[in-house]
Amino acid sequence: MPATPPDAPSPAGGTATAAAPRPAAPGAAGTRPGPSSAPARDLLHGFRAAVARHPSRDAVVGADGTTVGFGALDGRARRLAAALVAAGVRPGQHVGVALGREPALVAALLAVWRAGAAYVPLDPAHPQGRLDDMVEDAGIQVVVTSDPARNWPDGVRIVAPDEEAAFPVPDAEVPDDAPAYVIYTSGSTGRPKGVAVTRAAAARLVAALEERGHYPDRPARVAWNASVSFDASVQQWARVCRGDTLLLIAEDQRADPAALAAHLLREGATDLDVTPSHWSVLRDRIVEAAEQLPDGLRMFVGGEAIPQPMWQDLAGLGDRGTVHALNLYGPTECTVDSTTCRVEGAEPHIGPPLPGVGAHVLDERLRPATEGELYLTGPTVALGYLRRTALTAERFTASPFGPPGSRMYRTGDRVRRRADGGLAYLGRVDHQVKVNGLRIELGEIEAVLTDHPAVAAAVAVVREDPRLGRALAAYWVPAPGADPDPEPLRRHLGSRLPAHMAQLSLTALDGLPLGVGGKVDRTALPEPAERREPGGSGAAPEGDLETLIAGAWQSVLGRERVLATDDFFALGGHSLLALRVIADLKKQRGVVIPTRMIYQHPQLRDLARAIADRSDH
Repeated sequence: MPATPPDAPSPAGGTATAAAPRPAAPGAAGTRPGPSSAPARDLLHGFRAAVARHPSRDAVVGADGTTVGFGALDGRARRLAAALVAAGVRPGQHVGVALGREPALVAALLAVWRAGAAYVPLDPAHPQGRLDDMVEDAGIQVVVTSDPARNWPDGVRIVAPDEEAAFPVPDAEVPDDAPAYVIYTSGSTGRPKGVAVTRAAAARLVAALEERGHYPDRPARVAWNASVSFDASVQQWARVCRGDTLLLIAEDQRADPAALAAHLLREGATDLDVTPSHWSVLRDRIVEAAEQLPDGLRMFVGGEAIPQPMWQDLAGLGDRGTVHALNLYGPTECTVDSTTCRVEGAEPHIGPPLPGVGAHVLDERLRPATEGELYLTGPTVALGYLRRTALTAERFTASPFGPPGSRMYRTGDRVRRRADGGLAYLGRVDHQVKVNGLRIELGEIEAVLTDHPAVAAAVAVVREDPRLGRALAAYWVPAPGADPDPEPLRRHLGSRLPAHMAQLSLTALDGLPLGVGGKVDRTALPEPAERREPGGSGAAPEGDLETLIAGAWQSVLGRERVLATDDFFALGGHSLLALRVIADLKKQRGVVIPTRMIYQHPQLRDLARAIADRSDH
């Protein structure tokens, strides 16, 4: 193994094998599956080593350009860890972290680990009821937040991110199987389920990506794009534990391709993580920026399947040395990434398993097959679901491929073994879906809908539209005597579900279509009523601002007409189309607004009023 340069990141995975490939360019990567599953060094050890090597070098760069050095970040994390211990946090406990995209978030995550605890992201943008459910489910007693006015369940203690204790405390020593974090994913029962991942698994993830050659030997500048509430964030923010610099991205920058490209170029980004859906919005601007970066841009693509045209375009960009794309696949239950490959050639695939990961293609009788369901084994398999013993037993089953007591995770993904040993993704075997890279259990939406007294029955589906892409649609049968007005239901969904699950169309039916077996025939559901072109009735947009917004909606949604009372998401809009509306208003019409305004005011007239009020102030 070549000697590590003096300022290079320290390997988080200990000694790599001599055969581990080294990248000759930012996108270079070995595709040979490696058997290594050697214990990886805890990520906090790597962070301490980085602090000792270069305490003054930037560890975090804020979206506004403010910087925090490794030594300063270490000090913040130490002080906050002492405050957490003073608040009663003990090793193995779960600590809520409710912070935005700011340097304090990085310090808080490190502080929780220093206290020996596991962090639980609590996105401030999510409905409070959903956050309360997560706090209760995870047994959270302490929440790190900068918002003292927010109400949390009784007994929860608030710790500010800049709080200090009277005395410092040493880093807690924890076993490898201690939890590192709990991330909640959509649950089919109507409540999210928490996936608990160990410190050893998180460290093994970083080590495996290093062994595969996906991380450079020299310090990188990593743009942190994913929300901390999603597991893809772990692979991004944990890079600071190698000595890499984190470049934070504000929500408004994520929503504006030009602003994001300018930020990446200004800060000299080397790495960016995106979903294919987000890349479809960002592509042109980011490519322009990548062409001006010294080594191009290394791009980690994951969260959903890459469509073939996008795959071929990315492969071409790689050939030009502009964007070096890597395709990453893996469920939350197996610590973010399980298989990887370079994006090259004509056909999309997800590559071979990472070192230490076992990828087993099995048929319905659990026999090895060329095509079947994918089961994963190895040290990155999660502990399971919090308080969900039955579900954990169903999805995390005994493994015949390892020593006694080992487990394998049933992914629910259909794959085919390729001749080169890699895997091709074929789809799901159940009703779990991904929309714009976000994992959704349709059953959770259905459960929340049927919990409303006006709903007798409901079903949720994903509708494919050549212009709008994949979008959620729900169909419901009003209870006897109930008003079929969808607006109370929309408010109900918004109070219980995160925005990416509540952004859907609602269509009332006299009854759900049933197949011969008595189950709902999803193929017989009609086109969502709210997405049909309006007839002659309805309030037309009035005034210059409403007309401007209507023009942007018509352009992005492909509609001949919209009404002032129309709801953007009911018409088929979603988070990525909202980005296009923002870009259209800015570029074509000179109106600049943050994306959150569309979420807060999805009705056209309400949005126009909010924009006008904002301009007045």
